[in-house]
Amino acid sequence: MVNSNFYKDKSILITGHTGFKGSWLSLWLQQMGAKVIGFALPPSTSPSLFELAHVEKGMISITGDVRDLSAFKKVVQEYQPEIIIHMAAQALVLSSYDDPVETYSTNVLGVVNLFEAVRSVNSVRAVINVTTDKCYENKEWVWPYRETDPMGGFDPYSSSKGCAELVTAAYRSSFFNPLKFDEHKVAVASARAGNVIGGGDWAKNRLIPDIFRNISEGNTVIIRNPTAIRPWQHVLEPLSGYLLLAEKLFTNGTKYAEAWNFGPRYEDVKNVQWIFDSIKRKWDKKIKWEIEKSDAAKHEAHYLKLDISKAISLLNWEPQLSMDKTIDKIVSWYTAYMSGENMRDITLEQIKNYEKIIER
Repeated sequence: MVNSNFYKDKSILITGHTGFKGSWLSLWLQQMGAKVIGFALPPSTSPSLFELAHVEKGMISITGDVRDLSAFKKVVQEYQPEIIIHMAAQALVLSSYDDPVETYSTNVLGVVNLFEAVRSVNSVRAVINVTTDKCYENKEWVWPYRETDPMGGFDPYSSSKGCAELVTAAYRSSFFNPLKFDEHKVAVASARAGNVIGGGDWAKNRLIPDIFRNISEGNTVIIRNPTAIRPWQHVLEPLSGYLLLAEKLFTNGTKYAEAWNFGPRYEDVKNVQWIFDSIKRKWDKKIKWEIEKSDAAKHEAHYLKLDISKAISLLNWEPQLSMDKTIDKIVSWYTAYMSGENMRDITLEQIKNYEKIIER
């Protein structure tokens, strides 16, 4: 699925490279021989995958804020990337209630700045704006959302990501129109993934980090919304989709310049309680836990699924890891971390193992 030969020596800019997903993507691209440039704020958690895996060792890592158009534009102009994958974001629902201004300024104005920077150079051939499954107007219905469904958002985070999708569509129509591709030569797409999980995540108010943070500290794990159903997927699954899409945009721009969903198979869409119980079974020590009383003032979606038939049919992408295998990888990663192992080596090894799976 992912063509490592394509990425060798390609100049690729990742915004948000110090984050959980950005660190995994940076390591994968380094392993394939890409010339990786990162632009992001310092890691927002301690510990962080970025620091533990020494992600900066194999790339150019630049500290900066996507809300600063001048600084971001300067980086794009200096390094002249061929592909940009935009992942910088305020990515937490509950945090968006605490600071909606930061959420909107980062997730909306940051996207505007992304495209303004792209407009200032001639090197860029492909741009992917990574958003989220929560960009859809969630009606809590049982069927999955398609790329053509309306944007929406109950909370500031979800709303900001719906706005980011609208900004992407507007810039694509106005400045990077596929009908005028011969003039601008830039293919623009957005990628909507589900609840991404994996080793190395320490963000607050996320299920997997909350579980392993409390395990490592010997505290009781607090479970919110145990019946909430989410499209969980290992971090390498959507990243493989982004990499496949970026190659398609680069080589066949106009055909793939649109929105794409990357999520799990329907049978792997599980509720929170299932995920926690699976980890508890695979962990070799007792886990203390309790269910938190819900905070009605801070709404979170209860039911959410993605329709991935478009990516399967047109990109030849499909998820490879069952949820059971995903939990195995996560438990293995955090076990290695708590044992003091080299986490760069562990993370790269998980990437190599995943590459072997998708090559079959």
